[in-house]
Amino acid sequence: MPRAFKVVDAFSAKPLLGNPVAVVLDGSGLTDNDMQAIAGWTNLSETTFVLPPTKPGADYRLRIFNPAAEMPFAGHPTLGSAHAVLEAGVARPRHGKLVQECGVGLVDVAVNGEGPDRILTLTLPPATVTSLTDDEIDEVEAILRHPILRDARPAIINVGAVWIIAQLASIGAVLGLQPDLVRSAAFERRKGATGITVFATHSEGSHDIEVRTFAPSCGVNEDPVCGSGNGSVAVFRSTRGLLPAGGTRYKSEQGRRVGRDGKISVAVDADGRVHVGGACVTTVDGLIAS
Repeated sequence: MPRAFKVVDAFSAKPLLGNPVAVVLDGSGLTDNDMQAIAGWTNLSETTFVLPPTKPGADYRLRIFNPAAEMPFAGHPTLGSAHAVLEAGVARPRHGKLVQECGVGLVDVAVNGEGPDRILTLTLPPATVTSLTDDEIDEVEAILRHPILRDARPAIINVGAVWIIAQLASIGAVLGLQPDLVRSAAFERRKGATGITVFATHSEGSHDIEVRTFAPSCGVNEDPVCGSGNGSVAVFRSTRGLLPAGGTRYKSEQGRRVGRDGKISVAVDADGRVHVGGACVTTVDGLIAS
């Protein structure tokens, strides 16, 4: 049967410059295999399915699939789907926020503004941080074909999505990477990771950053603009002492190497909680057969 369907560009106010997520606005009656088949067909980094909530306090339930598997949480699908449900009237903010139920539990999405001026900001699920060993750092350098900074020891950050995070010395180094994606996929599977996210600061003393994300084990060689990856970078920077104590805000850019122009706003509270936000815009609005 035909189902209402949107493709939403997250982290951009202009179509075609953010990270698209396909949103099926009523996933009722679809099996796991149906959802995975649709996600494989869209061939986007993520496809989501909106369902009635099952937990008290949630406004809707969201299931998130990449081309290979279901994910318990992801950043740009959370924001893009929130945009879609607001635009379609499936849910309305209460006290300035939506509450999304997904695999990691309840996720708050703050809603500021209306229509094209709307900014959506998720609160990142609690993170666990596991430092990489020297041998694992050597392997990441071999995958990236480039040295990484070791003073702030690279780590695996688990926020539902699981990212290997490393800092590079310069923006040029980040933008110039040509990683070994086959080797990366094998390493990701061994470590139970979603992929590798790297970053560098725009200038000495600046907190603003450039980011790239690679997830070939999930069928996504390079994710254009990654919300959970950026959130995990914020956790990494906070726990490694790379951000001011007492909380801060900064901007992140991602997607230039794949023809996008993602703009991400990141805030880290004094207690370490991370918030990731940006604009969203609908690029496709119609029906999908299922």
